[in-house]
Amino acid sequence: MHAFNKLYVPENNLGIHWFGQSSFALKDSAGTVLLIDPHFRRNRPPEEFVHPLSPLDESELKIDLVLLTHDHGDHTCPESLQRINAAHPAARYFGPAESIEQLRKLGVPDDLMLVVTAGDIFQAGPATISADYAKPPYGVPEEGIPIPDVEHLGYVIEFGGARVYVSGDPINTLSKHDELLRPIIQCKPEIGFITTHPTEGEFPYFEDSIELASKLGLKTVVPAHYDCYVQRTFDPYLWAAGFPESGPKPCIIAYNESIVYQPN
Repeated sequence: MHAFNKLYVPENNLGIHWFGQSSFALKDSAGTVLLIDPHFRRNRPPEEFVHPLSPLDESELKIDLVLLTHDHGDHTCPESLQRINAAHPAARYFGPAESIEQLRKLGVPDDLMLVVTAGDIFQAGPATISADYAKPPYGVPEEGIPIPDVEHLGYVIEFGGARVYVSGDPINTLSKHDELLRPIIQCKPEIGFITTHPTEGEFPYFEDSIELASKLGLKTVVPAHYDCYVQRTFDPYLWAAGFPESGPKPCIIAYNESIVYQPN
């Protein structure tokens, strides 16, 4: 049995577990578990992966709901999803059309899946979720940002008394695009899981992720998209050091560990 199953979550609090990269699990006081972007490959060559063992045996964690941000292998991982479906045949799935098509190919019944797109507000068990664009479908030609290959979504999840922003893989200049931020701000998220990288350039640089968190009005910010792939990891404490004393507070969750978040 996975340790997250045993985590005690008081009423109006939220359990959060981070498995590395952008894979998170959320748990409310009733024990409902929502899994985000599960990516638990078993074959992990040392030249590719930071950790030699997968952070999760999918059969050992109670999984009720699965939320997918986009159809890239480290966010919509067919290997992991196939094992989740086998171990948890009643689990329900939510995501953009390309991710749902991957699930359909795996034999997941249509009545357990929901295609969502930016602007949708939908119910996933006890969670109310709003979808927004992480990368605009038309690209940003004036910034040299091409049309994305698949639909990229972010979400605000109201669950366990908290409102959680999940960035997915956003464009690196998301903080500069008020038209993309406006629907997120309207949902008033308190804590955010934000993809960032100090040098790569596809995603917000450290300073841009901090600006993004500030513009969204987040109180707490958790870094995402690291400590999985050797070529895409970074030191989260260097990221945290860039935050001003006033404004959002960085929260670093240890690899494959849990916290209990108490909303303000």
